[in-house]
Amino acid sequence: MLTLESATVRFGGRAALDAVDLEVAEHEIVCVLGPSGSGKSTLLRVVAGLQPADGGRVLLDGADQDGVPVHRRGLGLMFQDHQLFPHRDAGANVAFGLRMHGVPRDERTRRVAELLDLVGLPGAERRAVAELSGGEQQRVALARALAPRPKLLMLDEPLGQLDRGLRERLVVELRTLFARLGTTVLAVTHDQGEAFALADRVVVMRDGRIAQAGTPLEVWQRPASAFVARFLGFDNVVEATVTGEAAETAWGRVPVPAGSPQGACDLLVRPAGVRLGAPTDGLRCTVEARTFRGHHVAVTLRPERGPALEAECPLDATPDEGAGVGVTFDPAESVVLPSEG
Repeated sequence: MLTLESATVRFGGRAALDAVDLEVAEHEIVCVLGPSGSGKSTLLRVVAGLQPADGGRVLLDGADQDGVPVHRRGLGLMFQDHQLFPHRDAGANVAFGLRMHGVPRDERTRRVAELLDLVGLPGAERRAVAELSGGEQQRVALARALAPRPKLLMLDEPLGQLDRGLRERLVVELRTLFARLGTTVLAVTHDQGEAFALADRVVVMRDGRIAQAGTPLEVWQRPASAFVARFLGFDNVVEATVTGEAAETAWGRVPVPAGSPQGACDLLVRPAGVRLGAPTDGLRCTVEARTFRGHHVAVTLRPERGPALEAECPLDATPDEGAGVGVTFDPAESVVLPSEG
């Protein structure tokens, strides 16, 4: 459906997009993640035709899009601020693209009613935009983007202005809806949870390049670098040297899975792999802070050597702040990463 070949965009001497190659298959949902300035929104704008590329190609269904204007690319666009027409009601907003495509009035009316029902707003055609909640405006914007049956739906931080509870509910609804319609989706978000819940494949960007691409499970279980691991929220990352089935680190010897790459590396220890025991067991640490996370408590530990560690504890077995504990490591939760040093 979509192919980027060495897509490049420069702003002055900086490459906002640096020779990026990416493919999105028909009916696939791909979410592009990355910190501010990583190039993810620039990528979306290049595909849409809103930002000219300084190099490379964008192909849709195999056709080079060089010189093709936005309105002729057959794309659906939905932005964070929805960009609804405030002087038109919900139905007129949804019908806008259909009118631009010359769809007859009776068919427009039927299609608008069908789409509003599909996004959970049946009978909302005459409701004023100002009377809609943020979540309802998001649904109207989605219906408007879907109305012309775009070959590719593009979402730019689509749930960014909504509260977390509503975002979590809508992202599940969106995935179900896209699967039902067979929609091909390219979405940009900074929210890892949102991307991992929505996507068939996630793409993590850094400094205008793709740092890693894979299924949500692949990226979560096997981050490709210390950068990706930290971006996903894992803080237990240190430089290490692996020999056999152990790594020498600032925390001492940490066991690693059999068959791990040998030599200098970065080592990720997932919080679930930091096991707490009696102060005489393993690496001595002090409990510095505790943070309730719903199903578990995140415990920040200050070791006798090395940087702070984060551990996960069950709700009914969390040590007090200031308590002394001993730490051992589960090799199944250690991930050897290529050295960035």
